Amino acid sequence: MTDPLFDLTGRRTLITGAGGAIGSVLASAMAARGAHIVVHDISADRVDTLCQEITAAGGRAEPLAADVATADGATSLVQMASDMLGGLDILVNGAGINRRKPIDDVSGEDFDAIVSVNLRAVYFASQAAHPIMRDSGGGSIVNLSSLSARFSFNTISVYSATKAGVSSLTRSCSREWAADGIRVNAIEPFVIKTEFTKPLWGEDHRQRWFDHITPAGRLGTPEELIGSVVFLASDASSWVTGQTIVIDGGLTAGADWDAYRDM
Repeated sequence: MTDPLFDLTGRRTLITGAGGAIGSVLASAMAARGAHIVVHDISADRVDTLCQEITAAGGRAEPLAADVATADGATSLVQMASDMLGGLDILVNGAGINRRKPIDDVSGEDFDAIVSVNLRAVYFASQAAHPIMRDSGGGSIVNLSSLSARFSFNTISVYSATKAGVSSLTRSCSREWAADGIRVNAIEPFVIKTEFTKPLWGEDHRQRWFDHITPAGRLGTPEELIGSVVFLASDASSWVTGQTIVIDGGLTAGADWDAYRDM
């Protein structure tokens, strides 16, 4: 049985960064729940392959490769997706990059590149989606922030700053657009085990440390983000806006006095 509260049938959806490990899982999951999706990535090969997989599974998906690092690029992407879908009901801002360096080694080019994709693209894609959603009676924007917005590590200072910006922007957009029937929310996952995050967990001692400090005893998987994103995109969260859902295996709930005894 399908719960109608979580039904996305016919919802016109754009997912940015859908070629990545998390974005592709979310795209497939939302298509399986009936959404008609434009899957975006900077790589045409990635979105073409993902669309073929979604279509083969019985879903509806259209590929759209574009660079969202500029304001014009992000704005154009949303307009093109809306043209392809005949409107826009759901926007998932999932595109993101990182360059892991100590603060003293970060160049101006590094800073600009990360900010452009992680924050500027979210800002201007959301801005472009607003009038489209408003004119059709409302919609839902879901931003992929990160627990690093509030819990940082070495070498990710710029990434953390952009994700803090995304979480703050989520609240600002929700407040300004609530009267237009547009809900804006975010998720803040802790480290999700993908190739993108492998520099953090790929060595045995780092994996042990993550497993040790996380109450659930392990890192999360992309599939474990599906429920929260579908909830925020669907009618199940019709009175939820301006919120961030922390998905962290219990990390921020507290600490264990004896956590480091045997390390």
